[in-house]
Amino acid sequence: MLGQIMVAGLAAQALGTAGLSTAAIAQQAGGLKFGRSRPFSYDWLRKYAADLAAKPYQSPPRPDPAIVSRIDYDAHGKLKFKTDYALFADGKSPFPITFMHVGQFFPKTVQMFAVAGGKAREILYQPDYFTMNDDHVAQKLPAQPSAFAGFWVREPGKDWADKEPWVTFLGASYFRGVGELGQVGLSARGIAVTPGAGVPEEFPDFTAFWFVPSPADSDSVTVYALLDGPSLAGAYRFVMHRTRGVVMDIDARLFLRQPIARIGIAPLTSMYWFSETAKAAAVDWRPEVHDSDGLAIWTGSGERIWRPLNNPTSIVISSFLDNNPRGFGLMQRDRDFDNYQDGVRYQLRPSAWVEPKGSWGKGSVQLIELPTDDEIHDNIVAYWNPAEPTKAGDALDFAYRLHWLADEPHPSPLARCIATRLSGANTPGQQRPEGVRRFMVEFAGEPLAALPPNVAPEPVLWASRGEFSRAFTQPVPGNNPGRWRAQFDLAVNGTDPVDMRLFLRSGDAVLSETWLYQYRPFS
Repeated sequence: MLGQIMVAGLAAQALGTAGLSTAAIAQQAGGLKFGRSRPFSYDWLRKYAADLAAKPYQSPPRPDPAIVSRIDYDAHGKLKFKTDYALFADGKSPFPITFMHVGQFFPKTVQMFAVAGGKAREILYQPDYFTMNDDHVAQKLPAQPSAFAGFWVREPGKDWADKEPWVTFLGASYFRGVGELGQVGLSARGIAVTPGAGVPEEFPDFTAFWFVPSPADSDSVTVYALLDGPSLAGAYRFVMHRTRGVVMDIDARLFLRQPIARIGIAPLTSMYWFSETAKAAAVDWRPEVHDSDGLAIWTGSGERIWRPLNNPTSIVISSFLDNNPRGFGLMQRDRDFDNYQDGVRYQLRPSAWVEPKGSWGKGSVQLIELPTDDEIHDNIVAYWNPAEPTKAGDALDFAYRLHWLADEPHPSPLARCIATRLSGANTPGQQRPEGVRRFMVEFAGEPLAALPPNVAPEPVLWASRGEFSRAFTQPVPGNNPGRWRAQFDLAVNGTDPVDMRLFLRSGDAVLSETWLYQYRPFS
């Protein structure tokens, strides 16, 4: 899932790496070596991306694949960037930048540039930047092409080297930020090209980054990026704010070399193996394993939707039609350690929320769910897919704010779904009816807590096929004010999927967000 990196020859010449003389190399006091100074601006980057897209895509050079393929997980872990060489370690910006080395899983070079006064200089790779024994296989790599693969944005302060980074860019166009609970989890991407479209997915790369120093009192870092792949090229600007979590203002212009059957704007990628909803017997000792447990959508019309995630037996693509969505995200709602029992702290994983800027028009939030039998695989993708078909020569502009937090940045006042549970529709002492599944969907929130005594919310149900029975609500037992359970049975024939919809109301008042679910009978 890792794409290509830099256009050979063309990029080297335009970005300033070809024919570099020793006299042209400047050296930072901390030891970083730089290439010659060249003008840089966002307008220049967008024009460069447009010119790049007008030419046939060329596969970029890589550091010697025979050597890089031997930098396995253990060998890569020994390649730690020396903090004395960090960009901005001299205090010219409050957020030092450190770099990551190529390896077996990140084999492609990425160029890095430092920007100051409208000028940019390439940061030239040197093996001395990394902890590297004389017998380490990476010692055999030549200086060109660069062996940088990605970067970290570090915390401010004198003790920054002892703290984890708060933003990481590594591999294809993947990046992620730390959430407000101090943990990383799911990832974002610059773009998704033909995800789940019945043809091999394309993974464009961020091939170069430009770093702008931040003022001493700033809470933000500005980074520019060049994206390139067989179908498109693009220019990106990231303004990343270190708040209680991380908030990124992202804008981009994409230039298409060819039509794209399915393009994913603001894609998010996560992992969902199992939860309280469904789990094979004895598949794992833990009650739940997931980085995200649902897709949340705030539609253009104002409806709040919650779609619990599935681990299907085959690839499933769901589309939620909308016009000018207000936001969507892959969320981790379950924050109770007892529901995970794992020291990797799934209960602290961030939620990621996409907040569009401007008019995104008609399209759909699409959710792709892939089968997995292990927590090491990202099997969930969510993104915005514009309704307008694309064609070669198109220029697409989009901007959005990406929040890495514990919850939605603009929470709904409605009660929210907090659990979806499935079981057989059996009554103790009686035979289970065939083709019937029981659902128990739990909601919690102030509108339910505020209900008068002896007043129960009404479940409003819909399904694409099948028949409901035994539908009712009841308070969740225990000391749980404002927590109610909607219970119902669904009888359905065959194995075709069933789309379902549920919300709670009292009279004309809507009390909860809308629960959507795709049920695959007895899967």
